[in-house]
Parts: sequence; structure tokens; C-alpha cells
Amino acid sequence: MLLDLKRIIDYDNAFLIDITMAKSKKSKIYNLLFIVVIALLIIPQTRQPIQVLINKGLALVVKPSVINASERKSISNYDWKLKDISGNAFDFSTAEGKVVVINFWATWCPPCIAEMPSLEALYQNYKTNDDVVFLFVSNEDKEKLYEFTVHHGYTFEVYQPINNYPEYFNVSSIPRTFIIGKNGDIVIDKSGAADWNSERVTNTIDELLKVF
Repeated sequence: MLLDLKRIIDYDNAFLIDITMAKSKKSKIYNLLFIVVIALLIIPQTRQPIQVLINKGLALVVKPSVINASERKSISNYDWKLKDISGNAFDFSTAEGKVVVINFWATWCPPCIAEMPSLEALYQNYKTNDDVVFLFVSNEDKEKLYEFTVHHGYTFEVYQPINNYPEYFNVSSIPRTFIIGKNGDIVIDKSGAADWNSERVTNTIDELLKVF
């Protein structure tokens, strides 16, 4: 009986030792992975790709919210001049009375890069509709913007502002995306990466197009 009891105790002790060692190994692995991730985020060459990957994951689950009708701000001033990267002028006043999608972005911005495929997909859905206007706006050099869009195969036009945008936008960080109804109401105002080709967004645009 004593011998059996001793064997049981020895077995339990060995089992506890195995568990402790396993936990210690897991802890070391987690610590090593944490150090590797931090190192990759510090190195400039790998920092942006990792940030883009993280933001792509977020964009898959983040769906832009529609602002309640009673809380919407309305644009009354369409006095804004832009030009595309080919130098062609665009007067924002020509978008009055239409559904407008405006995206403020930059080629160096990880969340901007992450959400851009969904914006391209949204653009493809409505590019032949004359009642929908897309404005992808950046302050960067046209050469850099051209290289970026060609490299990624994006087909939307990119615009540079000639004068200040209307105060209603109040852009302090990018990406910042607005969807505006025909009556000038800002229906969606989203900062950060999101899924712009979601059913919620396309349904919202479709409903806005029904308004005369």
C-alpha cells in the first residue's frame, strides 16, 4: 500500500513538472514571438507591410456606420477646385445634386492602403452611374500617386486640391471618407480603414440614388 502511494505521488510530481516545463516553453515562445513582432515593427522596411496587414484585418470587420438623419450635417458650400494627376481641372460644384464619395488618403498611410481594394471595388460598381461622383483626394506629388495607382491596378481618378476643401469636412487624420447625399447631407463620415464594398454601403448608396 505504501509503495503504491509513493508511486502515485511520484507520478503526480512528474506530471506537475511536465506541466511547468510546458508552460515555461510556451512562455518563452510567446516572448520570442513578441520580440520578433516588435523588431519587425521597428525596422522601416517591414513596419509598413505589417501595419497594412493589421489594418486589412480590421477593414474586413469594420463596416461604416450610417449617420442618423436627425444628426447629419449638410454641405451648402460646393466651392472647391481640384485637378486630377493629368492636370485636368474639376469643380466640386458640378457634384452638387449627386451622390458623392470622397476619400482623403496618402500612399504612405497603412490604413489607407489597406482599405483601398474595397474602395476600388465600390468604384467599379458605380463608375458608369452619372449620379455618383468619386473623389480620391491626396496632397502628394502626382508622380507618386500615378506610380501607386498603376502598381496596384487601381482605375479611379486621383485628385489634388487646388484650394482648401469646404470646412464641413474638417480632415485632421487619414483615411477619412465621406458619402454625401443628393441634398448635401453627409450620410457617412468614417475615419480609419473600413470595408467600403460592404452590403451596408452599397445599400446606402442605392437608397440615396432613389432620392429625386
